[in-house]
Formats: sequence, C-alpha cells, structure tokens
Amino acid sequence: MRFRCKIVDVSCLNHFTRVVNTITKLTKSCTLRLTPANLYFILTDKVANGGVSMWCELCQANFFDEYQMEGVSVEQNEIYLEMVPENISRALKTAQNAKFVKIKLTNKHCPCLTMAVELPSLSSTSRIVTHDIPVTVIPRRLWNDFKEPTVPDFDVSIYLPAIKTMKSVVERMKNLSNFIVIEANRNGEIILKIETDLVSVSTHFKDLGNPHLISIDASQNSIQERDPDFMSEARVDIRKLLQFLAGQQVNPNKSICNIVHKRMVHFILLHDDVSLQYFIPALA
Repeated sequence: MRFRCKIVDVSCLNHFTRVVNTITKLTKSCTLRLTPANLYFILTDKVANGGVSMWCELCQANFFDEYQMEGVSVEQNEIYLEMVPENISRALKTAQNAKFVKIKLTNKHCPCLTMAVELPSLSSTSRIVTHDIPVTVIPRRLWNDFKEPTVPDFDVSIYLPAIKTMKSVVERMKNLSNFIVIEANRNGEIILKIETDLVSVSTHFKDLGNPHLISIDASQNSIQERDPDFMSEARVDIRKLLQFLAGQQVNPNKSICNIVHKRMVHFILLHDDVSLQYFIPALA
C-alpha cells in the first residue's frame, strides 16, 4: 500500500483545513477511506444502538495538486485507516502560511500519516516541520463495516434555515432540556420544540422550501400521497444536534434535513466539492 499527496494552493489548503476542523468537532476518531478519486471521513456508530453516523466525501482533484495511491490490490484499490482527526487538525494549524503540505503513508514504529509542512523562511534554506500522525490500517475483512449508510425512505425532506440561526436557537433550548423535537412538513415549515413538565418552547421557520427528487422514486410516490401539512417529527438528543450545528465550517451551498418519522434525522450539507451526511437516531 502506498499513499502520498501534496497541496500547494493556499485556498485548497484552507478549504481542506476547514473540512478537517469540521470532522474534528463531530467525532474523536473516524475512518479515513482513500480511493483514486475521493477521500472519505466515515463514522459508523450504529444508529440502531443510539449512536450518530457520518459520511463525508471529498473529491481529491479539487484539493490536491498531486495525489498518488496504490491500494491493497489492483481489484481493491483502496486504503482504510483509523485515525484521530484532531491530530491532523493540530498539524494543519502549523501550515497556515505554508509553501506546501505533503502527506504520505509511512511506517515509523507504527503506520503513520507523515505530514511535511514547508514554511516560508527569510534565509535561503527552507524550514520543514514534520508531523507523524499514528493511524491503524483496517484489514480488508472489515471494510464492509464502512459502507455508505443507507437512508430509509424518509417522510419529509426540507431545506434548513441558516445554520448559525438554528444553532443559536438550539443553544438556548439546551439549558431547558436534554431532548429536542424536530418537526417538518411538505409546506416548507420546520418547528424546533422542547417540552418538559415545567416549560414548552417552540421556534417556527417558514417558507424554507422542499427539495425534489432527493429520494428514490418509490418513496417519492408515498410522500406525494401525504397531506403536505402533516408534521413528521423526530425527538433527538439535543447535544448531538448542537454538536453537528456547532461543528460546521464548510459553508454549504445547500443544507437539507430529511426526517424518517419517529426514527431518524438525516442531514446533508452540500458544497461544490464536499458532501457531508450526518445521521441522528430518534429517541422514543
């Protein structure tokens, strides 16, 4: 297995840093899947067991000036690494004014992603800072555990209000309850509400719009038959929702929320060259 890449372009480096910082806010450890065309950051806490899942996909050509990899075999030209994203995030902090950043899969006592950062220097000699980030190579037999999560047929799909606005609303509600109910309908309305024995608070957003053709045809038909005013809902852990909202640094072009009634909330953030999916299971 071999992997090496290089970023020279400053805007690409900043963009990659924002993506890694977002992942760092969402999870302490994750799987990095490398393929010839894409990189994926994957978190597969089983939603059935109450954990969140994440699937973040980057098109490598939009980030790296050079990118070479050889996977496990010709047929299975992929590499799966378990890693702590905060370690990459810390290393990238030293790279803000870098001339280039090189990342390479190495073996130093243990497998590492070795990041070499060339910094500007006043003298003719260059200053290179090297970070060795330990990773675990995931064997082929476990790859099936990291497939893209399947989305059950959802009951409603809706565009989100501005994430900053949503975050400030949820932050205020967090002091009142550990749980939040997200409700949405086919008329572009979302309601965020908490209900306890002492207090009931709700915030309404209107005219958000509902995306079309996100779902597969079969579920589209079942959605069309429903009353557009019917509110599908999911009650979720407010900290998990806030972690997702607070972590965003990617500035998506589109933010979509899909709800499987009383089962799951599925968020999709779409940027030109990054897509991030985040799944939060509903609580009874």
